[in-house]
Amino acid sequence: MISEDQARTCAAYGVQPVACDPDLKVGIALASLELLPLNALRHRPATGTVGWYIWGGELSDAPDFFQPLHASHLGQYVPDLLPYLALAPGWRVLLAPDRVEVWHDPGLIVE
Repeated sequence: MISEDQARTCAAYGVQPVACDPDLKVGIALASLELLPLNALRHRPATGTVGWYIWGGELSDAPDFFQPLHASHLGQYVPDLLPYLALAPGWRVLLAPDRVEVWHDPGLIVE
């Protein structure tokens, strides 16, 4: 289901909404969420996932940086990100105080 906030966000960026199934998983770096900025990017969905990866601060290549989390729990951890979750694969979001950046990154969906 796509919320009104998500539909408005997608319309603002000229994007056809793609639902973020709450029963599927995202990759989230829980230990980094207090760091700024909050970052999110969406790859194509894969088995059991919606394609979103979310972290705070700098991205790490540590193998245990991201943990799986059902999308239904994102409101508890990253409520400010909820309006952006219907952005299609290939989109990135950066949130910080007084700063919002949203852009399409075609490299995220290259096969």
